[in-house]
Order: sequence, then structure tokens, then C-alpha cells
Amino acid sequence: MDNVKILKPEDYEEPECLLCMDDKSVSPINTRRFIEKLDEYYGRNDYDGAERHLKYWLDEATAGNDLRGQFTVYNEMMGYFRKTGRSAEAIDASEHALSLISKLGIEGQASAGTSYVNTATVYKTFKMSDAALPWFLKAKEIYENTLDKNDGRLAGLYNNMALSLADLSRYDEALSYYGKALDIMTNKRGGELEAAITYLNMANAKEAQIGLEKAEEFISDCIERAKALIDAPTLQRNGYYAFVCEKCAPTFEYYGYFIYANELRETSKKIYERS
Repeated sequence: MDNVKILKPEDYEEPECLLCMDDKSVSPINTRRFIEKLDEYYGRNDYDGAERHLKYWLDEATAGNDLRGQFTVYNEMMGYFRKTGRSAEAIDASEHALSLISKLGIEGQASAGTSYVNTATVYKTFKMSDAALPWFLKAKEIYENTLDKNDGRLAGLYNNMALSLADLSRYDEALSYYGKALDIMTNKRGGELEAAITYLNMANAKEAQIGLEKAEEFISDCIERAKALIDAPTLQRNGYYAFVCEKCAPTFEYYGYFIYANELRETSKKIYERS
């Protein structure tokens, strides 16, 4: 499972918009409004609504000659098409986003790194981890030079890069990066769900590396830690919580936690129904 932390406008925006300042031909979209409304669609599990929303705002950004806005929308489109299993459209959105980086003059900035992570995650999702890894490495160089060492975006990068490394049977490296992700998320307020996802990914990697029987103790520890984090009473039971419950349920089921997996699915269903 990839880390599915919902991004904020500031994850794509830099302190200044180099092309929009004093340019009367640009009509910028409201990226904060765009992303907040998109999150509402995801919170209701309304993917048809999310797609209409994405296409509407892409048209608005294009009509307004807003390259920054287009960059933001294309990045969110990568996530949408990845979640809905549409590889060609996800890769197309990636190519559009990447083409805007030099035009915006943001090479080496955190927002470019986020786009590289999104691109890499697209390739990893569609079983092209060998193509994903170079993009993760580009993002890693930028993030480690621009972000605070406890920034959650670094944890997401490390977790998702570890997934690609595991796909390529580079298990020791994968487990090392999972550990880096945990170092951040277990000490970060609100990082419980991302840490839980990482523990489940570690269980999968260890099983692939040495087999289910030999990894039994390690897996059991990871599963119990993930369960405790998901059940943390301080977590908001919102749309993102529902999404994570739904995505984690199959892994718990695979390792024999059948009742708990069903509880997660029921929790997810109830949250979506009341949204």
C-alpha cells in the first residue's frame, strides 16, 4: 500500500508565483478551494464527482493561462487516475505536470519533488517499479535538501520508495527506508495512519524476503503495532480514516485477522454513509 496522505495546497505552492506576478494575462484559480472541495468528494467516496471536479478546474486553469493551477490539477489527477486504475490517463497527467516544472522555474523546489513522488507512485502502482525508482531518487534529493527532517512528505517518500525497492527484491534497502518513514511518523502528531500503513508494508516485505514461516514473529509484531495505531482514540473518524481502513483491511485479512478486517470495512462503510 502506498501512503495516501491527503496533500494541502502548500505542498504544491512555493512562496511566490514567478509567472503570475504582475502578469495581467493570467487568471489564477483558487488552489486551496480546489483541493478542499476535492477532499470533500473523496471523503464521500464520490469518485465520479471528483473526476468532474478535476476536469472543471483544469479547464478553468487552462482558460486563465494559469500554469501553476494546471500543475496543481495535473498532480491531483495523477492520484485520481492511480486510485481508479487508469494507467494511461495517470501517466498522461504525469507527463503534463512534469512538463510544467521548467516553465514555472521550480526545479529543485519542494513542489517539484512532490510531482516526482506522484509520478513515481503512478509507475509503481502500475507495476513499473524499475521506472518509478529514478523519480523517487530525484524527489529524495530535493526533499532532503529543502524539507525539515521531520516533514511528513519525507515519510511518504520513504514509504513509497521502499515499496518499489521491495518490488525489485531489494528487501534490506526497502526495510531501511520503511524504518526511516516510521522514525518520522511515529513521532509526528497525526501520523498514526501513515505509520500503520508502513508497518503493514514491512510485514509484506519481510514475508517476501524470507517466507511466511520464518517471518512469523516479525509479521505478528508489525500487525499488532499497525492495529494499535489505527485504533488510536485520538484519530478523527473522517473520510481519510475510512479510506485507510478500507485499504488496510485486505492485509489484516491475509494475515488471519478476519474479524478485525471486517470491522475496518464496516467502519469505513459507516463513515462514508454519514458523509
